Amino acid sequence: MTDADDLIVLPEALFDGEAEAPLADRAIVIREGRIHDVTKAAHAPPGRLLRAPVAAPGFIDLQINGGGGVMFNDAPTRDTLRRMARAARRGGTAHILPTFITAPDSSYLAAMQAVREALAEAEPGILGLHLEGPFLSPARPGIHPPSAVQRLSEADLDALCEGVGGPFLITLAPEEAPPGAIARLVGAGLRVFAGHSEADHAAMRRAADEGLSGGTHLFNAMSQIMGRAPGVVGSLFDDDRLFAGIIADDIHVHPANLRLALRVMTERRLYLVTDAMATLDAPEASFTVNGKTISQKDGRLADAEGRLAGAHLAMDEAVRNMCRLGGASRAQALRMASTTPAEALGLGADLGRIAPGQRASITLLTRDLEACGTVVDGVC
Repeated sequence: MTDADDLIVLPEALFDGEAEAPLADRAIVIREGRIHDVTKAAHAPPGRLLRAPVAAPGFIDLQINGGGGVMFNDAPTRDTLRRMARAARRGGTAHILPTFITAPDSSYLAAMQAVREALAEAEPGILGLHLEGPFLSPARPGIHPPSAVQRLSEADLDALCEGVGGPFLITLAPEEAPPGAIARLVGAGLRVFAGHSEADHAAMRRAADEGLSGGTHLFNAMSQIMGRAPGVVGSLFDDDRLFAGIIADDIHVHPANLRLALRVMTERRLYLVTDAMATLDAPEASFTVNGKTISQKDGRLADAEGRLAGAHLAMDEAVRNMCRLGGASRAQALRMASTTPAEALGLGADLGRIAPGQRASITLLTRDLEACGTVVDGVC
């Protein structure tokens, strides 16, 4: 590849994932899928020019169930993953961790295989897999089918530890996991998060000592803070080893709690997820969860009883909401969509910053922080 083949991104304002103030007059030089240099615009080498008002590290969504009219649970195939990644890019997300929720028996094996195939073929934007269940608390199933919630067995551990050939996050209820199970999963390279859980502070501390990394959709489907019982929420606040994803759609979490979580955890441990469903980039799509039809009204996805079923949310909207409702600065909110999820997944050496050597994944935005393009591993 010659210098003339470089892609040169010229933003008016560059948020690099570290500095609070945006950088001006910068050129991002992309070569062979990596960021080759970040230099003064006047010093940029020849290449194809790509201009935008704002550039930030490529958004990373660690919890996305569907998009483009399809659900991963309904059809765990490479084609579904491709459609989900394409829908997510419309909201500025460069990389996704497709999420497969609780399903009967060993249904999760099909999701693992689909992701293995996608990673083997370097499907653009697919990072790995998030299994949300089925090893949850029967007391906190949320929209997940209670009949499919199950205990983590030795056979399950054997299957999960085979991995998918890339990042693999599993959400489980720590209090329901056998002793040593979390340590075994972590030893096999998985990231383990607490979610749909009634765990008390002692159970969360034991899990963290075994290698638990964080919590899934903070405040939702987990034990709350009480005066003498911190629950999962208080435990996530209390332990600096733990990350947490949060859904900033003004539905799942009250703005006061967005602000509280940001103050306590800061954007270095708190990150944004969409929890998006089939309606992402396909607002009229209909879908079912646990045999129940999910309807979208005024941005809220719920079943007939009003139970929330994921979110109708794109990542750029979550970023704007975190600024508008959560009191985050632009730099903080953009880090919550990129730098912090990369760190939570153990990928900080490769993703989440705009710096030489990083994978060339960049989100381009308008001055109002609406996505207007993405670069994924050097391809736009």
